[in-house]
Amino acid sequence: MGKTAKILAGAVAVLLVALELTLFLCFRLSRPFYLSSAIILSSVLAGMVAALLCHALIPHGRAELMARRPVIAGGEEVAVRGEYSFFRKVAGLPSRFSLETLTAATDDFQCVVGRGSSGTVFKGILDDGTAVAVKRIDGSAHVDKEFRSEVSAIAAVQHVSLVRLLGFCLVRNNGPRFLVYEFMENGSLDKWIFPQHGEGRRWLTWQQRYQVAVDVAKALAYLHHDCRAKVVHLDVKPENILLDDRLRGLLSDFGLSTLMGKEQSRVVTTVRGTTGYLAPEWLLGAGVTEKSDVYSYGMVLMELLGGRRNLQAESVAGGGGGGGSSRRWTYFPKLVADKAREGRVMEVLDRRLAPASVDEAEVRRLAHVALWCAQEKAGARPTIARVVEMLEARGGAAVDLPPPSDMIVVDLLALNPAAHEHGGGGTFGLPTLPPASAVTASSVVSMSDSFALSYLSGR
Repeated sequence: MGKTAKILAGAVAVLLVALELTLFLCFRLSRPFYLSSAIILSSVLAGMVAALLCHALIPHGRAELMARRPVIAGGEEVAVRGEYSFFRKVAGLPSRFSLETLTAATDDFQCVVGRGSSGTVFKGILDDGTAVAVKRIDGSAHVDKEFRSEVSAIAAVQHVSLVRLLGFCLVRNNGPRFLVYEFMENGSLDKWIFPQHGEGRRWLTWQQRYQVAVDVAKALAYLHHDCRAKVVHLDVKPENILLDDRLRGLLSDFGLSTLMGKEQSRVVTTVRGTTGYLAPEWLLGAGVTEKSDVYSYGMVLMELLGGRRNLQAESVAGGGGGGGSSRRWTYFPKLVADKAREGRVMEVLDRRLAPASVDEAEVRRLAHVALWCAQEKAGARPTIARVVEMLEARGGAAVDLPPPSDMIVVDLLALNPAAHEHGGGGTFGLPTLPPASAVTASSVVSMSDSFALSYLSGR
């Protein structure tokens, strides 16, 4: 376009010079010559002005064309934006919220519903009435890493048993990051399987527990096998399993997750997650794989089965020197393994569940699957896809009891009976527990006991 204009301008200039020479030869410096020259110069000036105006008014380039596009009327613009937002929601894409919107939704972040290692969770209600859980990721050095990890892991995945990410908020100048999830009124699994003090007594039935186990296994199977990039959760525990209005399980909190290529077999990373659910390969520095999630899942199955923490202090009759009762640390996975081999697996079932309402075959199946998942060697654990098949009894075959596992945790904590008889402490310095008579059944262990317990079980 520019080259053609230059050629035309040059041709016009040549024609004008030729016309002036012709008029000069015909009229010399006479009155007709001056009149003709004035008309020609006026025409040239008018043409130049018209060309400049056209150049100034006609948009040039993509940016200018976008800037000069027609302005949509107010009502129509709102309709277009609403349509765009609707299609984003249908596609499952997270929206970007402003800090003002989240502040108003959470009533200035007043209602705290949970706290974790990576942030605080608040309850809020959006303008359209949607109840949301707003997670504020705190910290400075690791805040961006936590935020990007969670968004990259969950924004691209869609599964019925994964908590849906509705949106996010970025605050400039190193401000906090916010993630907005759909809110689950029933809270997390730990509130429904462990005895709660000071709250209404509620617990899941056996059928509900078994369904939650299947739901979480399917969510992990989707992350491990059906995503474009394999997602390893790295923090599977009851606190990160939420229950919907039908008490179905949904896996949440991807703050520590790692994305792996399909061809990667393991990822070497620093020890993260919750102690008590960490696979042994973390402590050995051998790198983590999807089998690390399987181990954590197996520990959750144990707690679903017994309705108790895997590590806790219990009263033992006749353990004291005076014939009274004493208290000692017990490791539940070892108890499950022993009872399963003796064929007495019903003895480890949560005592709050009525035996008549429980299918013993399902209890045995769940216990065997949990023991398979909790094998010390990663290679001996099944894939989570195989776990789903075992739990759903595909093929109708029973789940065999796995081979005995060393349970290095028992050795590390010196939880075997011989160590207790000699009063030995664990490697991590578990304190000597007072006699059961010194504490009431509802009392809590001392501050030092609680600290040791929290270190070992992640609480």
